[in-house]
Amino acid sequence: MLGGRSIKNRLLIGTGKFANYPIMKQALEAADADIVTVALRRVDAGSKTDNILDFIPKKCVLMMNTSGARNADEAVRIARLAKASGAGSWIKIEVIQDNKYLLPDNLETLKAVEILVKEGFIALPYMSPDLSMARRMADAGAAAVMPLGSPIGSNRGVKTRELVQILVHEIKIPVIVDAGLGSPADACECMEMGCAAVLVNTAIAIARDPVAMARAFKDAVAAGRTAYLAGIASSGSEAAASSPLTGFLRDETHSIS
Repeated sequence: MLGGRSIKNRLLIGTGKFANYPIMKQALEAADADIVTVALRRVDAGSKTDNILDFIPKKCVLMMNTSGARNADEAVRIARLAKASGAGSWIKIEVIQDNKYLLPDNLETLKAVEILVKEGFIALPYMSPDLSMARRMADAGAAAVMPLGSPIGSNRGVKTRELVQILVHEIKIPVIVDAGLGSPADACECMEMGCAAVLVNTAIAIARDPVAMARAFKDAVAAGRTAYLAGIASSGSEAAASSPLTGFLRDETHSIS
């Protein structure tokens, strides 16, 4: 359950960096996506260019994001503009002042969450995985927290694994890893940890075959979730035989001459 809605597919997909909208649409369909993120941009009402919304499957929940916001005030303004334009009340809150690593500003993000939740938005904040801040965002009414796996677009995988694991154990709302996942194996790793979902964009969009990659991520997310529910065996530092050692090879009465 996310934002009061039952979500079937735990793979959320971003819409940036695709070569064109038709390929994006095919990838979304191959992944059977339920939630899609879109950045709000000013557009020329008289422009003859394609509208991205025409290429997003009708069944998808449209989650606008506040990409480009540098503080809470800008994030709130973008969210209000998105809602006023008919994009709905789902909002991924991004507040980033760091232009080199694109790391989120947790304090400004929290401020935006507090304001937007009171206005009826379903807020999903993108954040650095900090337990104290995650708790504050949950207390403020965030529908989920979205810690980064590694810097946006880096495809480096889950470099924040231990911190994300803490959030999974301690936070009562869904934990959705967002940013940096470079392969289906990364997504599977997140799901095996107990994350509620993952959000992937770059790794799918820039793949040689984005449609096939979207399908691969979908399968990996499903496999990881199944493994988590099944109960993954703990690891050990010593060997443990899968068949009992009977000792008959050491029994002198069965020695071979």
